[in-house]
Amino acid sequence: MYELERPPVCSIARAMEILGERWTFLILREAFYGVRRFSDMQRNLGIARNILSTRLQTLVSAGIFERRLYQEEPERYEYRLTPAGRDLYPSIVTLMRWGDEHLTGELGPPVVLRHKCGHEADPVLVCSHCREELHPHDVTPERSPLVDAA
Repeated sequence: MYELERPPVCSIARAMEILGERWTFLILREAFYGVRRFSDMQRNLGIARNILSTRLQTLVSAGIFERRLYQEEPERYEYRLTPAGRDLYPSIVTLMRWGDEHLTGELGPPVVLRHKCGHEADPVLVCSHCREELHPHDVTPERSPLVDAA
């Protein structure tokens, strides 16, 4: 197996500092379903208010959500995905596909993605150059020249 010298900075480790808590991807799932309001997220997830508040603060600080005032008296805010937050959609779909493949029983997946073309979507990760599906044995990790230049 190819052994890459690990750089002192790792994008996966940095992302997991923000996304690694168990509620984060469920909060993101709600946002991708169109839920924006704290009370709706809390109700849908069954999450304690203090935990949801802390997670949303972290996600706002990280630039994944933006907090927008939607009512002045009393002040109420909604949470909208930023472009960085919307870029997490493939991660959500990949986790869902993995769960569908390995964790669903005889009933099959609880949610099916339907594309705007009308067909059921079965998203795959592909090479941006040749469009072949990516498999771990077909990809070689290489240290970025920018890391060495720093």
